[in-house]
Amino acid sequence: MNKAAARTAPTQFPEGLDKGLWFIPLGGAGEIGMNLNLFACDGRWLMVDLGVTFGDDSIPGVDLVMPDPSFIAERRDKLDGIIITHAHEDHVGAVAYLWPQLRCPVYTTPFCAAFLQYKLKEVGLENEVPVHIIPLSGQATVGPFTVDFITLTHSIPEPNALAIRTKYGTIFHTGDWKFDPDPIIGDVTDYAALRKLGEENVLALIGDSTNVFTEGEGGSELAVKDSLTALFGRYTGRIIVGCFASNVARLDSIARAAAANGRHVALVGASLWRILETARRTGYLAPDLHFYEASEAANLPRDKVVYISTGSQGEGRAALMRIAFGYHPDVHLSEGDVAIFSSRAIPGNEKAIAKVQNQLAKSGVEIVTARDHFIHVSGHPAREELRRMYQMVRPRIAIPVHGEAMHIRAHAALAKECQVPHTVQVENGMAVKFDGDKASVKGTVWSGRMAWEDGALIPFASPMLRDRKRLFYDGGVVATVVLDDAGFILADPVVTVLGMADPLEKGPRDWNDVIQNALDRLPKKARRDDDVIEENVRQAVRKVFAPARKPVVKVHVSRV
Repeated sequence: MNKAAARTAPTQFPEGLDKGLWFIPLGGAGEIGMNLNLFACDGRWLMVDLGVTFGDDSIPGVDLVMPDPSFIAERRDKLDGIIITHAHEDHVGAVAYLWPQLRCPVYTTPFCAAFLQYKLKEVGLENEVPVHIIPLSGQATVGPFTVDFITLTHSIPEPNALAIRTKYGTIFHTGDWKFDPDPIIGDVTDYAALRKLGEENVLALIGDSTNVFTEGEGGSELAVKDSLTALFGRYTGRIIVGCFASNVARLDSIARAAAANGRHVALVGASLWRILETARRTGYLAPDLHFYEASEAANLPRDKVVYISTGSQGEGRAALMRIAFGYHPDVHLSEGDVAIFSSRAIPGNEKAIAKVQNQLAKSGVEIVTARDHFIHVSGHPAREELRRMYQMVRPRIAIPVHGEAMHIRAHAALAKECQVPHTVQVENGMAVKFDGDKASVKGTVWSGRMAWEDGALIPFASPMLRDRKRLFYDGGVVATVVLDDAGFILADPVVTVLGMADPLEKGPRDWNDVIQNALDRLPKKARRDDDVIEENVRQAVRKVFAPARKPVVKVHVSRV
């Protein structure tokens, strides 16, 4: 590929997947979250990360979304293993739900392995999934792949980049990362390993694009702790801090800032307690830090408590949403209290976050965000950090991932500025073939999404989810028709219009006319076929709403 980025992929299925070196993302390319990356070497496969994302208004009622692994599940006899780079939900959260389709070993470092055990236990797989624990800076041999784990920094303990070595060359997969000189929790970046890797003529870098539009560097967690300490000193009411549960360093920072101001810390939200226990088990939180249950903290004076809560992204079932609307059993906020949002807004969550903040404000609670005070640093690399990474690793090819289309395009341009000879822009499902010092998109494979609901996996293309979406936007109609054996109406049809106005309610026609006309057009034989009756009535009902709406129409035929 002559230095030009590949922006579109051929629609044909790629040929020759059993030969050479390939990269195929099924999640996390063209979006932020839900990561699933596949590497193939002479027909043997390696998966890197298997994560979830969270539902939005596009599919009402769906809370958990994950990649559709059908393509690789059909080849699971050739899937040698799954490597998880770190314990964030968008990288590990789908393992417990999708592993039964894959049934291969899982490799990860101690903190992520401990966190994964909780996830597996929830679905009854804790004794079934083979999880191999790799030490920090360790190595795993998975089929034809030799994988070196390289320690970086991020907003969770033990984030790992991967040097994936094959006979065709080495691919450097960054995972999620930043350069934090004072991460508070965990080791600093292994710069020596990165520089050594840069001396090995790396074939390709597949890298994080989240903060490609942010100039400079991301900042240090230690600076956030100092800033929170000063901020807490301003208030005499209750303090509640919303943050990502997985950010163990932030939990430590908040606890230290609270102690410096004579306050006790309570955790609100099950995922916070799960992360706390994981951090304790793996030695990432000091034993001198004590955390109260929310029920215990309810009896503390207002100026002696700091709550740490889940729900900084406006999640409907999270603690902060319940607190804001006044139906949390143990935490109640009022005039003089303050809510600090110590996190960034994930794209797409802005409305949900504003809903929580506005509701808190109605109760007289002061809102503090990153616009008002220095209370958050990102866990992803800004532009200067990306430049430093390219300078150290010096890949021949750059393939940006972990970003939407605009992020990937900007990251590819930055890689060119860093003198990377070739870039490839990908979306989920694109199959990238490596050929010497170059790479190009050689076709596409199936990629899609699945929802986890009520203990079951449901494809986004399923009729159930499709109908739910249509009901949400276009409403629905239920029509019951009572006929004799010959197909003649015996009683007035019963038509119920849901979620919209009934256009015939005050008009010259009624539903009797619509349905009778639909039946009158049918020959005698067709009147005896319930399926034909249902379809003709359904079409007639839908025409009443056209072209403004296309409601879901269900017709029940009863024969007497």
